Amino acid sequence: MRYRIAGQSHVGAVRRSNQDELAWRTSANGEQALLVVADGMGGHEGGEIASRLAVESVLQAMAPAWAHEPAPVASDDARARLETAFAHAGAQIRAARAANPVLEKMGTTLVVVWLVRDTAFVAHVGDSRCYRVRDGAVACLTRDDTVVQNMLEDGTITEADVPNVPFRHVLTRAIGAGEDTCPSFREERLMPGDGLLLCSDGLTGAVPVADWPGLLQAADNPEQAVQSFINQSLSNGAEDNVSVLLLTLEY
Repeated sequence: MRYRIAGQSHVGAVRRSNQDELAWRTSANGEQALLVVADGMGGHEGGEIASRLAVESVLQAMAPAWAHEPAPVASDDARARLETAFAHAGAQIRAARAANPVLEKMGTTLVVVWLVRDTAFVAHVGDSRCYRVRDGAVACLTRDDTVVQNMLEDGTITEADVPNVPFRHVLTRAIGAGEDTCPSFREERLMPGDGLLLCSDGLTGAVPVADWPGLLQAADNPEQAVQSFINQSLSNGAEDNVSVLLLTLEY
Protein backbone atom coordinates (compact mmCIF):
# COMPACT_ATOMS: atom_id res chain seq x y z
CA MET A 1 0.00 0.00 0.00
CA ARG A 2 1.18 3.51 -0.74
CA TYR A 3 -0.20 7.01 -0.97
CA ARG A 4 0.41 9.32 -3.88
CA ILE A 5 -0.22 12.96 -3.06
CA ALA A 6 -0.19 16.22 -5.01
CA GLY A 7 -1.31 19.69 -4.04
CA GLN A 8 -1.32 23.22 -5.33
CA SER A 9 -2.65 26.60 -4.24
CA HIS A 10 -3.21 29.48 -6.67
CA VAL A 11 -4.18 33.09 -6.09
CA GLY A 12 -6.91 32.77 -8.73
CA ALA A 13 -7.86 35.04 -11.58
CA VAL A 14 -8.99 38.08 -9.55
CA ARG A 15 -7.41 38.24 -6.08
CA ARG A 16 -4.02 39.86 -5.48
CA SER A 17 -3.07 37.78 -2.45
CA ASN A 18 -3.46 34.14 -1.53
CA GLN A 19 -5.08 33.54 1.85
CA ASP A 20 -5.24 29.75 1.37
CA GLU A 21 -2.69 27.38 2.87
CA LEU A 22 -2.21 23.64 2.39
CA ALA A 23 0.23 20.96 3.50
CA TRP A 24 0.66 17.22 3.66
CA ARG A 25 2.91 14.76 5.42
CA THR A 26 3.46 11.00 5.27
CA SER A 27 4.85 8.80 8.02
CA ALA A 28 8.25 7.13 7.75
CA ASN A 29 6.66 3.69 7.44
CA GLY A 30 4.37 4.85 4.65
CA GLU A 31 1.22 3.71 6.42
CA GLN A 32 -0.14 7.11 7.44
CA ALA A 33 -0.71 10.50 5.90
CA LEU A 34 -1.92 13.88 7.08
CA LEU A 35 -3.65 16.33 4.72
CA VAL A 36 -4.55 19.92 5.65
CA VAL A 37 -6.27 22.80 3.82
CA ALA A 38 -7.19 26.19 5.30
CA ASP A 39 -8.86 29.25 3.78
CA GLY A 40 -8.19 32.41 5.78
CA MET A 41 -10.41 35.43 6.27
CA GLY A 42 -10.05 38.84 7.84
CA GLY A 43 -8.35 40.97 5.22
CA HIS A 44 -5.17 40.51 3.22
CA GLU A 45 -2.69 40.12 6.06
CA GLY A 46 -5.11 38.58 8.54
CA GLY A 47 -6.33 35.83 6.24
CA GLU A 48 -2.83 34.80 5.27
CA ILE A 49 -1.70 34.67 8.89
CA ALA A 50 -4.76 32.77 10.11
CA SER A 51 -4.53 30.02 7.50
CA ARG A 52 -0.78 29.64 7.98
CA LEU A 53 -1.11 29.45 11.77
CA ALA A 54 -3.88 26.87 11.47
CA VAL A 55 -1.91 24.58 9.18
CA GLU A 56 1.30 24.90 11.20
CA SER A 57 -0.60 24.25 14.43
CA VAL A 58 -2.23 21.09 13.11
CA LEU A 59 1.06 19.72 11.80
CA GLN A 60 2.67 20.41 15.15
CA ALA A 61 -0.16 18.99 17.25
CA MET A 62 -0.62 15.84 15.18
CA ALA A 63 3.04 14.94 14.63
CA PRO A 64 3.53 12.95 17.86
CA ALA A 65 0.28 11.04 17.31
CA TRP A 66 0.26 10.15 13.65
CA ALA A 67 3.96 9.62 13.00
CA HIS A 68 4.28 6.73 15.46
CA GLU A 69 0.73 5.49 15.99
CA PRO A 70 0.33 1.77 15.20
CA ALA A 71 -2.59 0.81 12.97
CA PRO A 72 -5.47 0.45 13.46
CA VAL A 73 -6.51 3.55 15.39
CA ALA A 74 -9.77 3.62 17.35
CA SER A 75 -12.28 6.16 16.09
CA ASP A 76 -12.64 7.81 19.51
CA ASP A 77 -8.86 8.22 19.79
CA ALA A 78 -8.67 9.76 16.33
CA ARG A 79 -11.50 12.16 17.11
CA ALA A 80 -9.86 13.23 20.38
CA ARG A 81 -6.51 13.89 18.74
CA LEU A 82 -8.03 15.87 15.90
CA GLU A 83 -10.12 17.90 18.33
CA THR A 84 -6.94 18.70 20.27
CA ALA A 85 -5.23 19.79 17.05
CA PHE A 86 -8.14 22.07 16.13
CA ALA A 87 -8.18 23.55 19.63
CA HIS A 88 -4.46 24.24 19.35
CA ALA A 89 -5.00 26.01 16.03
CA GLY A 90 -7.80 28.12 17.49
CA ALA A 91 -5.69 29.11 20.49
CA GLN A 92 -2.78 30.17 18.28
CA ILE A 93 -5.00 32.36 16.11
CA ARG A 94 -6.78 33.95 19.08
CA ALA A 95 -3.42 34.74 20.68
CA ALA A 96 -2.25 36.43 17.48
CA ARG A 97 -5.48 38.42 17.32
CA ALA A 98 -5.10 39.58 20.91
CA ALA A 99 -1.53 40.71 20.27
CA ASN A 100 -2.35 42.83 17.23
CA PRO A 101 -5.60 44.84 16.87
CA VAL A 102 -5.15 44.87 13.09
CA LEU A 103 -5.82 41.13 13.10
CA GLU A 104 -8.94 41.24 15.29
CA LYS A 105 -11.25 39.90 12.56
CA MET A 106 -9.09 37.08 11.28
CA GLY A 107 -10.06 33.43 11.26
CA THR A 108 -9.93 30.47 8.91
CA THR A 109 -11.67 27.40 7.65
CA LEU A 110 -9.84 24.14 8.31
CA VAL A 111 -10.24 20.65 6.88
CA VAL A 112 -7.92 17.84 7.98
CA VAL A 113 -7.64 14.18 7.03
CA TRP A 114 -5.61 11.75 9.12
CA LEU A 115 -5.25 8.61 7.04
CA VAL A 116 -4.17 5.40 8.79
CA ARG A 117 -3.66 2.69 6.19
CA ASP A 118 -7.10 2.58 4.50
CA THR A 119 -9.08 4.45 7.15
CA ALA A 120 -9.60 8.20 6.76
CA PHE A 121 -10.48 10.31 9.79
CA VAL A 122 -11.93 13.58 8.50
CA ALA A 123 -12.36 16.72 10.61
CA HIS A 124 -13.39 20.19 9.53
CA VAL A 125 -14.73 23.61 10.46
CA GLY A 126 -15.97 26.07 7.82
CA ASP A 127 -16.60 25.47 4.12
CA SER A 128 -13.36 23.95 2.88
CA ARG A 129 -14.30 20.44 1.87
CA CYS A 130 -13.17 16.83 1.58
CA TYR A 131 -14.41 14.56 -1.20
CA ARG A 132 -13.99 10.84 -1.74
CA VAL A 133 -13.15 9.83 -5.29
CA ARG A 134 -14.24 6.31 -6.26
CA ASP A 135 -14.68 4.76 -9.72
CA GLY A 136 -14.73 8.19 -11.34
CA ALA A 137 -17.44 9.55 -9.04
CA VAL A 138 -17.01 12.10 -6.24
CA ALA A 139 -18.86 12.24 -2.92
CA CYS A 140 -18.59 15.06 -0.40
CA LEU A 141 -17.63 13.88 3.09
CA THR A 142 -18.08 17.22 4.85
CA ARG A 143 -20.94 19.60 5.58
CA ASP A 144 -20.41 23.35 5.07
CA ASP A 145 -20.66 25.54 8.16
CA THR A 146 -22.46 28.32 6.30
CA VAL A 147 -25.70 30.26 6.48
CA VAL A 148 -26.59 28.99 3.01
CA GLN A 149 -26.19 25.36 4.05
CA ASN A 150 -28.55 25.95 6.96
CA MET A 151 -31.06 27.52 4.60
CA LEU A 152 -30.80 24.60 2.19
CA GLU A 153 -31.45 22.13 4.97
CA ASP A 154 -34.46 23.97 6.39
CA GLY A 155 -35.96 24.42 2.92
CA THR A 156 -35.69 28.21 2.79
CA ILE A 157 -33.86 27.99 -0.54
CA THR A 158 -33.04 25.36 -3.16
CA GLU A 159 -29.71 24.51 -4.81
CA ALA A 160 -30.76 26.59 -7.81
CA ASP A 161 -31.05 29.65 -5.55
CA VAL A 162 -27.54 29.40 -4.08
CA PRO A 163 -25.66 31.40 -6.78
CA ASN A 164 -28.06 34.31 -6.25
CA VAL A 165 -27.73 34.49 -2.46
CA PRO A 166 -25.55 37.57 -1.72
CA PHE A 167 -24.29 36.21 1.61
CA ARG A 168 -23.63 32.66 0.36
CA HIS A 169 -20.03 32.71 1.64
CA VAL A 170 -20.90 33.75 5.21
CA LEU A 171 -19.61 31.16 7.67
CA THR A 172 -21.40 30.07 10.82
CA ARG A 173 -18.14 28.72 12.30
CA ALA A 174 -14.45 29.44 11.75
CA ILE A 175 -11.24 28.63 13.58
CA GLY A 176 -10.03 31.57 15.66
CA ALA A 177 -13.24 33.55 15.33
CA GLY A 178 -14.64 32.22 18.62
CA GLU A 179 -14.13 29.63 21.31
CA ASP A 180 -15.89 26.86 19.35
CA THR A 181 -13.12 24.92 17.62
CA CYS A 182 -14.62 21.44 17.91
CA PRO A 183 -14.63 20.01 14.38
CA SER A 184 -17.22 17.92 12.66
CA PHE A 185 -15.84 14.39 12.44
CA ARG A 186 -16.26 11.45 10.09
CA GLU A 187 -14.59 8.09 9.62
CA GLU A 188 -14.38 6.70 6.08
CA ARG A 189 -12.98 3.35 4.95
CA LEU A 190 -11.22 3.55 1.58
CA MET A 191 -10.69 0.95 -1.13
CA PRO A 192 -7.64 0.48 -3.40
CA GLY A 193 -7.84 3.07 -6.16
CA ASP A 194 -9.89 5.51 -4.10
CA GLY A 195 -8.83 9.11 -3.70
CA LEU A 196 -9.39 11.96 -1.28
CA LEU A 197 -9.68 15.51 -2.59
CA LEU A 198 -9.47 18.44 -0.19
CA CYS A 199 -10.17 21.94 -1.45
CA SER A 200 -11.01 25.51 -0.56
CA ASP A 201 -14.28 27.02 -1.76
CA GLY A 202 -12.37 28.73 -4.55
CA LEU A 203 -12.44 25.43 -6.44
CA THR A 204 -16.09 24.62 -5.82
CA GLY A 205 -17.00 28.19 -6.76
CA ALA A 206 -15.11 28.05 -10.06
CA VAL A 207 -15.50 24.49 -11.31
CA PRO A 208 -18.87 22.70 -10.98
CA VAL A 209 -18.58 19.36 -9.20
CA ALA A 210 -20.29 17.77 -12.20
CA ASP A 211 -17.16 18.56 -14.24
CA TRP A 212 -14.76 16.91 -11.80
CA PRO A 213 -15.08 13.27 -12.95
CA GLY A 214 -14.01 14.23 -16.46
CA LEU A 215 -10.96 16.10 -15.18
CA LEU A 216 -10.00 13.22 -12.92
CA GLN A 217 -10.44 10.53 -15.56
CA ALA A 218 -8.37 12.48 -18.10
CA ALA A 219 -5.40 12.67 -15.72
CA ASP A 220 -2.76 9.95 -15.45
CA ASN A 221 -1.73 10.84 -11.90
CA PRO A 222 -2.61 13.18 -9.01
CA GLU A 223 -0.16 15.83 -10.20
CA GLN A 224 -1.88 16.08 -13.57
CA ALA A 225 -5.32 16.06 -11.97
CA VAL A 226 -4.46 18.90 -9.57
CA GLN A 227 -3.00 20.95 -12.41
CA SER A 228 -6.14 20.36 -14.47
CA PHE A 229 -8.33 21.62 -11.62
CA ILE A 230 -6.21 24.75 -11.27
CA ASN A 231 -6.18 25.39 -15.03
CA GLN A 232 -9.94 24.93 -15.32
CA SER A 233 -10.52 27.25 -12.36
CA LEU A 234 -8.48 29.96 -14.04
CA SER A 235 -10.19 29.40 -17.38
CA ASN A 236 -13.52 29.86 -15.59
CA GLY A 237 -12.32 33.16 -14.09
CA ALA A 238 -11.79 31.98 -10.50
CA GLU A 239 -12.80 34.90 -8.28
CA ASP A 240 -11.21 33.42 -5.16
CA ASN A 241 -7.99 31.66 -4.24
CA VAL A 242 -8.03 28.02 -5.36
CA SER A 243 -6.42 25.20 -3.38
CA VAL A 244 -6.54 21.52 -4.31
CA LEU A 245 -4.96 18.59 -2.46
CA LEU A 246 -5.41 15.09 -3.92
CA LEU A 247 -4.35 11.71 -2.47
CA THR A 248 -4.77 8.36 -4.17
CA LEU A 249 -4.58 5.04 -2.35
CA GLU A 250 -2.63 2.32 -4.14
CA TYR A 251 -1.62 -1.22 -3.22
